[in-house]
Amino acid sequence: MLPFGLHFRSQGWRVDAMAKEVSGCLECKNSFDAVWDADWSRSPLDPRNLLSPPRHLREMVAAGQYDLVHVHTPVAAFVTRWALRGFRKQAKIRVLYTAHGFHFYKGGPLLKGFVFRTLEKLAGRWTDFLVVMNKEDCRAALRYRLVPPERIKFMPGIGVDIRSYDRASIQDSEKQRVRDELRLGSDECLVLMVAEFIPRKRHEDALRAMASLDRHGVVMALAGDGPLFERMQALASQLGISNQVRFLGFRNDIKVLMGVSDALVLPSLQEGLPRSILEAQAMGLPVIGTTIRGIRDLLEDGMGFLVPPKDPEGLARMMARVLDHPDEARQVALAAQRHVAKYSIENILSAHDELYAEALGTPTATPDASSERSVAG
Repeated sequence: MLPFGLHFRSQGWRVDAMAKEVSGCLECKNSFDAVWDADWSRSPLDPRNLLSPPRHLREMVAAGQYDLVHVHTPVAAFVTRWALRGFRKQAKIRVLYTAHGFHFYKGGPLLKGFVFRTLEKLAGRWTDFLVVMNKEDCRAALRYRLVPPERIKFMPGIGVDIRSYDRASIQDSEKQRVRDELRLGSDECLVLMVAEFIPRKRHEDALRAMASLDRHGVVMALAGDGPLFERMQALASQLGISNQVRFLGFRNDIKVLMGVSDALVLPSLQEGLPRSILEAQAMGLPVIGTTIRGIRDLLEDGMGFLVPPKDPEGLARMMARVLDHPDEARQVALAAQRHVAKYSIENILSAHDELYAEALGTPTATPDASSERSVAG
């Protein structure tokens, strides 16, 4: 969200942000006019979500006199829309929701899907515009009429700084630093996965694929942190591949990691529109992903390599294909690199200019000299 804060502030808006522990983020403080902490959880079953956050939200919105409230992530978005349900019309606030992948999806648990679909339909009553970022979610929003069709907006993600993800911009010294850190030999290949260590990302499948690949000269690096981190370390040890896997934790140098990698893998069960794949494609890095919504949007039509979810053997075979046929992999990666421009942050910001203008009923989202607009995200 940082580019959004900077973009709209440069146009004269006041832009505030609310998230858990956001006040400890210096970069967030610099990108927004004000930041607010919210004591909520990503778990829909956590009772904290319905205790202090709703009251805090109403107080903050009343004090801020916002024109727009734009929410992200399913649980926080539901809590916010529920908290503002009666306040919305009274204060003439427009509420927008960007779905980063609905929690109901094809192949997902039926009961969980029913519950989340019901909640999204309920929250749709308190939503002025719904933004979706993949084809399956767009069809679902229309099919279940989460909001009226004219208020469903399709945007391809939240934007990637394409110019930043450029191999030529990476210094040789930075690449060598990372290769030394990962203990990579000059002839060793690197397979990278960038994802939070949570169940739906399926690190287990990546590790089992690595074990099934069973070849020397290949190293897997896992960038990210999360509740399954130590369990996956234990699994790598059980599979006998600890010497070939690097658990990197949270990283700020993803671009450099991609610059020294031979392929990116993402064997997820559930995604919206994965940023790691977009970044890899901008870098010209071959990508292997699962045939699920979001990933399929980015890799189909020859833009990457697809395997079924929860299929470590199939993932291992595709890893072997990419590593053994570098010319084919390079051609696929170059095709994706040419295609990725439409996901640029400039295009997404322009789309938000139009969305906010429509929400406010103005010809442009840029405020005039006599009126300051404000948005809370």
